[in-house]
Amino acid sequence: MLATLIPLFDKDLKVFAYSLFSQKVDLLKNPGMQGFGRNDGAGSVNGLDLIKDMGIDTLANDVDVFVPVGNIAVFSPDIELQNFVPRKRIVLLFDHLITPDENYLKRLDELKNVGYRLAMRKLQVMEFEEFKPVLSRMDYIFIDCKKVDVTKAKIYFKQVHPKIRIIVGNLTTMEKFDELKEDDAYAAFEGEFYRIPITKGDASVSPLKANYLQLLQMVNDPDFELTRAADVIGRDTALVLELLKMVNRMTVNNGITTIRHAAAMLGQKELKRWINTAVTKELCSDKPNEITRLSLLRAKFAEDLAPLYDLKIKSSELFLMGLFSVLDIILDMPMAEALDKVNVSKDIFTALVHHDGPLAPVMELVLQYENANWQEVSRLMMVREQDTDEVYRAYIGAVRWYRDVFYA
Repeated sequence: MLATLIPLFDKDLKVFAYSLFSQKVDLLKNPGMQGFGRNDGAGSVNGLDLIKDMGIDTLANDVDVFVPVGNIAVFSPDIELQNFVPRKRIVLLFDHLITPDENYLKRLDELKNVGYRLAMRKLQVMEFEEFKPVLSRMDYIFIDCKKVDVTKAKIYFKQVHPKIRIIVGNLTTMEKFDELKEDDAYAAFEGEFYRIPITKGDASVSPLKANYLQLLQMVNDPDFELTRAADVIGRDTALVLELLKMVNRMTVNNGITTIRHAAAMLGQKELKRWINTAVTKELCSDKPNEITRLSLLRAKFAEDLAPLYDLKIKSSELFLMGLFSVLDIILDMPMAEALDKVNVSKDIFTALVHHDGPLAPVMELVLQYENANWQEVSRLMMVREQDTDEVYRAYIGAVRWYRDVFYA
């Protein structure tokens, strides 16, 4: 199986929910099985199986999860039998293949009666009236703002289906988000808008971020001194607390007397890795929380993919590449300028700026995977004869690692 989470945001750029997209069938090897959007599985609901295996709080802490359900899987009796997570945390997500005939309408009523909320996506404007009986049973509607005028759709749903909450999908710019977020008619927003760096206007770096960047420069120098890094950490309370938490998880020794002592407990290699992770997290403090999650997931995912690319010797570089892949968003400047402010290897720079070099194929797979572009993921895996299960395990391992790092 392949699986990934797509975030939905509220107007304050806090994660409102995640959409969980999965695939069991290789679409290139089985082209006839192109199914429901980015989800397939015919008679099974892959997303519910994944939540059962992983636990919903591992995948999405404290927020709901939208789970796509195909037009065949909707009739699976297993949906009612799932009792491993409160149904109030699950929203079943359908598309236009759930047509307004009697069998589907009856089934939607059954699912609502057992406590599920329902959502619809991929409807065109001309289908709104035809799907009126289906929409009357929905709690949410996704409106693709590239294909549908969301302001006109808002008027329609306010008049005809006032209880449906609108989720604006395929949103690509912060300017459009800033325009729409002022209207309470929209419950949430989906798209790449939050990942687009703002590179116009003032490109200066705040003093706090400048200090963090200096620390990153220091620890990514091949000859960095552990004691000097410890002294810099000691001037930042947030980093001191994070360091002590990290060391306390590693040892039962309560006799740590100085920051240098704590740093020595980690050692140079682990201290470097921890500083890069912790400092990037702090640099993201004025950005949506999802940027931190994105950075850490990319880092660990890329690192764990190293053996599949015969790059195990470069696993640390792959981790750093993923971690710094959002540095342009953090600093609101072009990637080349952002990377100039930290010490990174030529291979990392070439991969993130020119999308070339030995590390670039790993970054390409990571990006295609996180967007649930399964056909392109299948192509990339086929070119390198990679096993789907190994890629999936690398991603799920990254999700678990992020949970442990962020919520421990």
